[in-house]
Amino acid sequence: MKCIKSIIKLCGAVCGIGLALLLTGCSRNTEASKDKLKVGMECSYAPFNWIQPNFEEKAVKISGGWYASGYDVYIAQHIAKCLGKELEIVKVEWDGLLPSLTSGKIDAIIAGMSATEERKQSIDFTDSYYNSHIVIVLKKGSRYENAKSIDEFAGAKVTGQIGTLHYNFIDQMKGADKQVPMDDFSSIISSLNAGKIDCYVSEKPAALTAVHMNPSLTYIDFEEGKGFKYSQEDVQIAIGIRKGSSLKDKLNEVLADISEETKNELMEKAVKKSCIVD
Repeated sequence: MKCIKSIIKLCGAVCGIGLALLLTGCSRNTEASKDKLKVGMECSYAPFNWIQPNFEEKAVKISGGWYASGYDVYIAQHIAKCLGKELEIVKVEWDGLLPSLTSGKIDAIIAGMSATEERKQSIDFTDSYYNSHIVIVLKKGSRYENAKSIDEFAGAKVTGQIGTLHYNFIDQMKGADKQVPMDDFSSIISSLNAGKIDCYVSEKPAALTAVHMNPSLTYIDFEEGKGFKYSQEDVQIAIGIRKGSSLKDKLNEVLADISEETKNELMEKAVKKSCIVD
């Protein structure tokens, strides 16, 4: 695992305080319950979620003796407490999340997933629990590093994660050489460092983590009108639930109590704590 231990130690206590304040703000159904809330996430999409071998405060144990942490885990913990349920994190590959939900293997998807119209055909979504936007990650010194627009990537080998809007956005980059999508961001970053691709499309929080953990990388956050075109819905991260699930209203009630300030503070702390697992 590649992580900066000193940073984790420094921000661990602070993050614990921030999450404690969030949890104490919950006033409904706080009595412990034997019922479980099974939440699916891929555990490889830092800073939203990641896997680590050792326990630390606010991490949640998953199968195999490993632990999950990250922004999604913080939100899931708060929700479980407010619902009076025991939280169980289920590690699922990205393209298996929807099938796992519809089959009943998990109760909800909290995995940095946007509520697109395509996904809404098979599952329901709650209100947003984080709003993001799209950037391009590339190596420092790249011939594309000083690009001011997505139209300046002609000939660039570009990819994204399979089954995501990030990958679809590549079609907006005039002349870009769209590569096959990859399973996870660890594989994408390895390919970028190896020179197999020139850049990839990402949400900004994930880009911040990638750059933080890989000093040879950087990202481009384009000015308005020069970047990708997408609707607000495309970058609103929400919780996926089964069609007609009674959880929707309950989850929205809990999410409504989390301020934008708290969301941003938790994401900032998740970025600082995040590690990238080989």
